[in-house]
Amino acid sequence: MKRVIFHIDVNSAFLSWEAVYRMRHLGEETDLREQVAAVGGDLAMRHGIILAKSIPAKRYHIRTGESILEARQKCPDFLLVPPNYRLYEKCSRAFMEILRTYAPAVEPYSVDEAFMDMTGTEGLWGSPIAAADRIRNQIREELGFTVNVGISENKLLAKMAGDFQKPDRVHTLWKEEIPEKMWPLPVSDLFFVGRAAERTLALLGIRTIGELAAADPRLLKAHLKKHGERIWEFANGMDSSAVEPLLPPGKGYGNSVTLPFDVEDAQAAKRVLLSLSETVGGRLREAGGRAQVLSVGIRDFALRDASHQAALPAATNITTELYRCASRLFDQLWDGTPIRKLGIHTGHIRYDAAVRQQSLFDGTDYQKLERMDAAADRIRSRYGKCSLVRAALLEPPRAKKD
Repeated sequence: MKRVIFHIDVNSAFLSWEAVYRMRHLGEETDLREQVAAVGGDLAMRHGIILAKSIPAKRYHIRTGESILEARQKCPDFLLVPPNYRLYEKCSRAFMEILRTYAPAVEPYSVDEAFMDMTGTEGLWGSPIAAADRIRNQIREELGFTVNVGISENKLLAKMAGDFQKPDRVHTLWKEEIPEKMWPLPVSDLFFVGRAAERTLALLGIRTIGELAAADPRLLKAHLKKHGERIWEFANGMDSSAVEPLLPPGKGYGNSVTLPFDVEDAQAAKRVLLSLSETVGGRLREAGGRAQVLSVGIRDFALRDASHQAALPAATNITTELYRCASRLFDQLWDGTPIRKLGIHTGHIRYDAAVRQQSLFDGTDYQKLERMDAAADRIRSRYGKCSLVRAALLEPPRAKKD
């Protein structure tokens, strides 16, 4: 049976969610999506960064991931909206809940996009295009925002298709459509071809995805190492990765973030790990669980994934303890390759009232750390997640200048 994979991507997610909320719940008449507007500013890890922008803002070349100062230089009068992460979490959950009514396997790729394995569902929802239109229309009518749907037989091609013309569209990219729809595109449009790889390929006379697909993979490996082989496979539509749903609740708690640019500094990466540890620790405490195992995952700029895990000295949900373990694992794992995505995950969760076995050689006051976490949780629960931020997180990671 031919695989059918969907990639669903919310159009300008944060801005769309803001716009819908303001019109439906605050009674605003103007739609942020129709103005020169952007969301950005207050999240500790991305302070001062554009997180999402409207289609009219694209005319001024305002880009996601650039600083607010840079965006202001392009358009001094654009409307800047502060982020509302509680709202975005609710919108993301509602979005994912709709997707899970259509397919048994849904893999969240980020808060605003997901893969769905729709293989064998034609009897329920009709043809792939009919099913995609049904999903797209239901999200627009019930939730008020639009999505793009990419359809193919693997995740790579489905994501490429989803990035075709926007917004509120359905596109297919079956393997037989690759020569017509994908190969004429500039090589920079290929998933995980960054600026450095684009420059190297240009020196080799490769400027389109079709030229990359026809190139000698040995030549590409000589100039780009394993990354060259991977993007050659992508240019030929090759991807065997499965749609992997998240673990059921209670099996483990984790969090990951795709960074707005490739991080090449260990201290910047560890600030991200600290932020992730706070989120995961908070979820564990809210559920009354303590983790016995922690793992760190790194995805580099070339789509290579690596992970390392270790048993914690004692089952814990203390942020500081989780972070220290994550930092040690990161130091053991990272080889200096630019990082695109970081994540941590906990496993072997205990829900009993675990008693910590004290060590004669460990003078850490764990009860004090637990009280500090509990106080921070109460403040954030009452006033919002951004109401209390560690000083270490006030300095955002910054892109390395060429």
